[in-house]
Amino acid sequence: MYDRRVVRGNTYALQVVPASTQLDLFEIQRQREARRRALARKRAKEQMQLRTPEPVEGREHVHVQTELYLEEISDRIIEVDMECQTDAFLDRPPTPFFIPAKTGRDVATQIEEGELFDFDVEVEPILEVLVGKTMEQALLEVMEEEELAQLWAHQRAYAELRNAELAEVQRLEEQDRRYREEKERRKLQHMQMLQKQKETTEKIAAWAFAKRYLTDLIPSVFNNLRESGFFYDPIERDIETEFLPWLMTEVEETLEKKVLGRMMLDSLIRTVVEKRLDAFSQEPLSGQTEAPTEEPGPIDAAPQEADETEAADLPVTASEESDQPVAEEQLSRRISFQLEEPDRAETEDLETE
Repeated sequence: MYDRRVVRGNTYALQVVPASTQLDLFEIQRQREARRRALARKRAKEQMQLRTPEPVEGREHVHVQTELYLEEISDRIIEVDMECQTDAFLDRPPTPFFIPAKTGRDVATQIEEGELFDFDVEVEPILEVLVGKTMEQALLEVMEEEELAQLWAHQRAYAELRNAELAEVQRLEEQDRRYREEKERRKLQHMQMLQKQKETTEKIAAWAFAKRYLTDLIPSVFNNLRESGFFYDPIERDIETEFLPWLMTEVEETLEKKVLGRMMLDSLIRTVVEKRLDAFSQEPLSGQTEAPTEEPGPIDAAPQEADETEAADLPVTASEESDQPVAEEQLSRRISFQLEEPDRAETEDLETE
C-alpha cells in the first residue's frame, strides 16, 4: 500500500515515476523516523487520555451506543460488486523530466595515489576504538552473566523458602479444616443424640398413654362385639344354621305326609259311609222285618259280617283319629326335649369354661 510504484486514483494527470528511479537512503531513513515519531505521539496521547477502569473479576466491558438514534453494527462491511466498461485508449508516453540549462564551467582535478591520506596511519585510531569497544562489551557481558547467576541463585533460594512456607501454610490449613470438620461432626452427632433421646421420650410417653387408654377400651370393644354377634359359638351357630332348618324341614314333610294320609282316610270313610247310607235307604221295610225269620245264607252272611266288621272298624278309626293328634303332640314334645338336652349341656359347658 505504501509502495510508490503502485498507482492509485486518476492516472491521466499523474506523473509516473520510472521503475529505475530509487529513493535516497537518507530520505527513507527520514520517513521512518517521522513515522516512528508519529506513532510515539499517538501512544502518548492515548496514555494521557482518561480511560475506563478495568472491570472487576467475573465481568467485562461492552461497547454501547450513546447516540440518539441507534444503528445496527456488524463486523463485516457490506460490499457490493460494480462493473464498468471503458473504452480502450493508447497509453501516454511518460513525460520527460525537466533538466535546466547548464551554467558555469566544468573543472577537473587530478589526485595521485597517497596524496589524500595514509591508510595505516588513519586506520590505527579506528582499530583502537573497535578493540576497546569489543573488550568493554565482553567485560560487560561477563559481569552480566555473573550477575544473572547470582540472581538465579537468589531466586532459587527464595523459591525454596517460599515452597517451604506454602507447604507449612497448607499443612496448617488442612489441620484447621480437620478440626472444623471434627467439630461439626461432633455437633451433628450430639444433635442427633438429643433428637433420638427426644423421640424416645415421646414414644415412651405415647406408649404409656396408649396403654392407659386401651386398658379399658379393649374389654369394652370385645363386649360390644360379643353383644353385636361377632363372637359366637361355632357349634351353636352350626345347629342354628344347619341342623334346625333341616329338622324343621323333615318335621314339615312328615306332618304333610300324615295330613295327606288323614285326608285320604277321611275321604275313603266318607265314601263308604255314603254308600252304606244309600244302600240302607233303598231297602224296603218288609225286608227289614222278614230278615230275622230267615236264616242267612252264606252269601248274605258275608255282607252282614262285612257290615259288622265295618261297624266295628268305625269306632276304631275314630279312636285312631282322636289318638293321632295326641301321638303327634307327644312326638313333637319328645323331639323338642331331645333338642333341649344338648343345648342345656352346651350352655353348662360354656358356663363352666
